[in-house]
Amino acid sequence: MPKANKTLLIVAHTPSPNTRALAHALLGGVNAITEPTLNCELKSPFECEAENVLNADALILFTTENFGAMSGALKDFFERIYYPCLDQPARNEAKPYALVIRAGLDGSGTEIGVHRITTGLKWREAQDVLLCRGEYTRTFLPQCQQLGETMAALLVNDIL
Repeated sequence: MPKANKTLLIVAHTPSPNTRALAHALLGGVNAITEPTLNCELKSPFECEAENVLNADALILFTTENFGAMSGALKDFFERIYYPCLDQPARNEAKPYALVIRAGLDGSGTEIGVHRITTGLKWREAQDVLLCRGEYTRTFLPQCQQLGETMAALLVNDIL
């Protein structure tokens, strides 16, 4: 029996060359799973609507830490999709997601804020938070790639 098509949505706030590189590493990890039934979309929080979320089988959220909290871009995304997603529980509830935080501080405020919202959305965390903390280092790239690859593999193998 053929596998059903799956969509993994990456919602990434990438205000700098370093954060864009990390988001592309996530995408590269997803694309390493060469499964023809897997579709991956990388979108800015500003281009993403509730319908994108509802059509996705899983999500990866990527945000910078801004003033000890999630980026305004990701907050704007959540404000726009929150109630439309809750209005469609069959397509929204238990949506698996992973969170990547690029933090200059400790990332704790960002993590708490995102988890409060995803709890309200009734989503479920599929992987531990990936915290890329401190000065930017190239070691963040393979960590992001691995997270993307793991999420894709879990999705195409019907584990999520």
